Amino acid sequence: MFRLHNLLNLNTFVARRPHGIGLGSNPTRLLSTNELSHIHPSGKLQMVDVGDKYITKREAVANGRVLINDVIAKAIERDELKKGNVLIAAQIAGIMAAKQTSNIIPLCHSLDITSVNVDVELDRRGSFVDIRCSAAASNRTGVEMEAIVGVLVAAATVYDMCKSVSHDMVITDVSLVKKTGGKSGEINREIN
Repeated sequence: MFRLHNLLNLNTFVARRPHGIGLGSNPTRLLSTNELSHIHPSGKLQMVDVGDKYITKREAVANGRVLINDVIAKAIERDELKKGNVLIAAQIAGIMAAKQTSNIIPLCHSLDITSVNVDVELDRRGSFVDIRCSAAASNRTGVEMEAIVGVLVAAATVYDMCKSVSHDMVITDVSLVKKTGGKSGEINREIN
């Protein structure tokens, strides 16, 4: 039977992250499978057991951007797209997706989310659509994935709504910018 550790080359792999995120000045470091909570020592994937964790208030915020051309920006601004209002559709799609994250991401726990907000804004001068999703829950595990999935699906909705005008779009810069609650503490990458 094929096991995940076959892929991990003797139970280790190289984690590459942007400089300054998570690993400090060393963007490459070997991680063992013991440090990866979703991998059982046998090499099989597992859903993490959070039963012994304390219930705490968890919040997360993710951002993303869809780069668009001037023709698309003008059509969004004038609300001239055949499928309807892009910004409202993307907002609703992001909220719906955040609520369904555990059905999309295989090892994600289902959560009783207490709040999801998605902001979708056109920056006409910069020819992009900015997306921000915040999610909250009182639970044993965080809502980072809900915030990220909300952004990704909102961005994909912008693409879907605008592709009849042009495919000249790029979904970019999707990242977790804030997280509170839980044992791992707070993350704040927001630029003030």
